[in-house]
Amino acid sequence: MKVALESRTRSLVKAATWRCLATCVTIAILYVLTGKAEFSIGTGILINFVKTVLYYLHERIWARVTWGVNRKH
Repeated sequence: MKVALESRTRSLVKAATWRCLATCVTIAILYVLTGKAEFSIGTGILINFVKTVLYYLHERIWARVTWGVNRKH
C-alpha cells in the first residue's frame, strides 16, 4: 500500500482550523481567570499565532520522518 504524503496546504489548513478552536478555548479560559476581555483576546490571539506556526513546522518535519510508516507495496 502506497502512503500519500500530505501537501503543505493541507497541513496549513489543519493547523489553522485546530488553532481557531484552541484560540477560542484559550480566550475563554483567560477571561474566566482575569475577567478582562481585551487582555484575554489579545493574549489568546498572540499565544495561538505562535502555536500555529510551531504546529505547522512540527507537521512538516514529521511529514519527512519515515519512522513507523510502512511504505511497502
